[in-house]
Parts: sequence; structure tokens; C-alpha cells
Amino acid sequence: MLLDHNGQERWSARDLQLIMGYANWQEFERVISRARDGIDTTDLDSRDHFMGAHKVIKGGRWGQQQVADYRLTRFGAYQVALAGDSRKPQIAAAKVYFAVKTREAELAQPSAPDLSSPEGVVVLAEQYLAAARELVATKKELAVAAPKAGKWDAFCNDEGLIDLNAAAKAFTKVTGGLGRTKFMDRLRQEDIHFLQVQNPRIPYEVHIKSGRAEVKFVQAGYQMVEQTFLTHKGMDWLANKLGMGEELPAA
Repeated sequence: MLLDHNGQERWSARDLQLIMGYANWQEFERVISRARDGIDTTDLDSRDHFMGAHKVIKGGRWGQQQVADYRLTRFGAYQVALAGDSRKPQIAAAKVYFAVKTREAELAQPSAPDLSSPEGVVVLAEQYLAAARELVATKKELAVAAPKAGKWDAFCNDEGLIDLNAAAKAFTKVTGGLGRTKFMDRLRQEDIHFLQVQNPRIPYEVHIKSGRAEVKFVQAGYQMVEQTFLTHKGMDWLANKLGMGEELPAA
């Protein structure tokens, strides 16, 4: 948490990106977009909680570069946590943090109950009980998510993505050990398509838009080519399609 020139609490989206377990800024921007859309469906204006900003980071020609950022209010940061991938332990922890801090802020307002009266004590006890229940519910969510969060880690690259060779190995238990080419043939037989952008006949876009896949440029010899990678969400979806369910992947 930072303080702006008026002493108001603010959070840097770039800082939250790493704290919430997102290695890729573009992926985190999609979370921010969902959070803003959620706010804009209410009577509130997301621009009051997401202020455009810049941040200087390491990299670039001169050892540092200026990149786009957002300055978020506590409410904005909380909405980002709510819009994040609930399977990430960092997201569950962020939900706990902002739920508790929001409740503390509410209790600090002038409208807090009068503790000099029995009625006020009861009201305060009920507020703490509500906060405790929310905390317990979020911790249960974290406990459920924790085993799943690392389910595909052994097959991920340094960006947390899974190429199709690694995906074929992960599903050895249900495919019998198919290599990439035969694995792709198996998927096509079941009308499941994960192909590169250069093949416009295949509706791969649905997987990208739903967060199941990403297409990136990678070095292949002397040129850059497009390659499809699956996300954790995509692997979970594909496991369900292949009838693997909650079974752990091949080691």
C-alpha cells in the first residue's frame, strides 16, 4: 500500500500483479478489465478507483523503462482480487486481506456502534462474526485451491504456460503415451482444436478469449513462429474433456 500526495491509500497494479501470482502483465490486465467491468455495471464509476499511471522498471536500452500502470483505491484492488483466478493461493490470500481491511475500515467509521450500550456491543459482535465467517469461507477456498494450484506445475515453462508437447506428456494416463502429433490428432477427432493463429479455419479464438490458451511468438531456427500454449485453466478444461477429471497428471 502506498500513500498519494493527499495521504490517500493507493496500490500499484504492477506491484499487485506479482503479489497476486501473475507473471504476465497482459494476463493481469485482463483481470483488471474484468474488475472494472464489474464496477461499471453498478452505479459506481471504475475511473474513480483505477487511475492511469506509469511505473519505471528495470529493462530497456538504458537499463530502465517506463511502463503503463494503474493506481488503485482499496476498493479497486479488492475488486481485482475478486476478479482473479481463485485457484491461485495468492488471490485467496488477497481476498482475505482486503475483506479484513475493508471490515476494519467500516468499523472505524463514525457510524460504528455505540459500545457504551448493550445494543451497541451486540451490533459490533455481529459485525465481527460476519467478518469471521467471510474469513473462514475464504480460507476454505484457499484450502481447496491449494492442491490444484500446483497440479500442472511440472509441465509449465517459466511463464506458467504449457506447450502441446508437455500437454501430451501430462495426459499420458488417458492417451497411452501419445506424442504431440498423435495427441493433436486425438484432440481433433474429438473436435477439440488448439492451433496457431495462421490457420484461420480453426476457431482457436474461443480458447484464447476464455483464458484456456495463449499464442506467443517463439524462436524456431532463424525465425519467429507462433506457438500455442495452454494455461492451467485450459489444462483443467482439457482434462475434463478427456475424462481425466480430478486424477493427477502423469509425473
